[in-house]
Amino acid sequence: MAVILFQAIHLLLLAYFTIAYTTLSDDGLKAIPGPGDDFNIKTGKLLAPILQPRVPGTPGSIAVQNHFIDFFKTNLPKWNIELQNSTSKTPVSGDKEVPFVNLIITRDPPWTTPGFSGRLNLVAHYDSKLTPHGFIGATDSAAPCAMLMHAARSVDAALTAKWEKMHADGMDLEFEDQQGIQILFLDGEEAFKSWTDTDSIYGARSLAAEMESTAYAAHSTFHNALSSISLFVLLDLLGAKNPTVPSYFKTTHWAYSKMAKLERRLRSMSLFESASKSGASKRDDKPFLPESDKEKTGDRWLGGMIGDDHEPFMERGVDILHIIPSPFPRVWHNREDDGEHLDLPTVADWSKLVTAFVAEWMELEGFMKAGEEAAKLGREVEPRGNQQDTGKSEL
Repeated sequence: MAVILFQAIHLLLLAYFTIAYTTLSDDGLKAIPGPGDDFNIKTGKLLAPILQPRVPGTPGSIAVQNHFIDFFKTNLPKWNIELQNSTSKTPVSGDKEVPFVNLIITRDPPWTTPGFSGRLNLVAHYDSKLTPHGFIGATDSAAPCAMLMHAARSVDAALTAKWEKMHADGMDLEFEDQQGIQILFLDGEEAFKSWTDTDSIYGARSLAAEMESTAYAAHSTFHNALSSISLFVLLDLLGAKNPTVPSYFKTTHWAYSKMAKLERRLRSMSLFESASKSGASKRDDKPFLPESDKEKTGDRWLGGMIGDDHEPFMERGVDILHIIPSPFPRVWHNREDDGEHLDLPTVADWSKLVTAFVAEWMELEGFMKAGEEAAKLGREVEPRGNQQDTGKSEL
């Protein structure tokens, strides 16, 4: 019965987002900010602190966790921060349990309580490989983490403006907007020795199981935290020049096509930094997402051929949009995957594209500029109700 209910809810969400999806205007796209100096690999406030070894349980991992927490607490105080902890033995730790810490950072409409709000999930892993020694993992996945931080910051004021206007207009909020955003920074994606079902995606496996077992109140819209995920957008291996990201899953090709359309519009409006300028190679104009017409060509769907953090969620019925290039970047899993080998115009373009996708999904047309003014007024809508204890530590 629970499985049937889960599938029914996802069919309703799919119908809602494919039919009621509001396209961002050109002015809305122009309002999408780039990351600017915050993605400087030496001094950038978002990216630079992540460009260090981040093996689970090490000081580097803890430093990056604190970077995420400090950023949201200082800049985005309306976002709720939780830590989900687990431990596991690994092939290289012997009898020692290695700690894994997932960060769950959420912003829901202020009138909702857990169980009543669906959530767009934006996901990247923040750990780095144990070997080779000193491995940074700039594309894998420091840059994707910074992209998600930028996206959250870029839509925050617009979310406030939209929800305040709805409240001021006297809308029946219980039925109008029950969609929030959840960012997952996952630990332990990398294998410690070699990729197997048990030596990989440690944090994702633990979190998916816990979300499935975290029941909401009986009268809730969603029966557990897992079923509230409207779409699981996983970013990985992004930041190298000229990436090609296929559409991996037929069930979410509609979402891939929405993002691909946004990319085409950003390019046509000269809002992509990596697009070729006069005298540059036309290869630089190759789209990141070239398969928007895949349903018509009959090409194969490659979902399931790449192991990644989405797997334990997909196995439980969650819809996945996997944004990972194929082929992988040349620097994959070698020491050259560092800040110096990132293509920063490409990183900036991915940041804009992901932000545009989030803004369109959250129906922020008309609020991307107005949000900044609304945030300055410091107005608050009705406070959120008491949150249900999920068994996680909340900050």
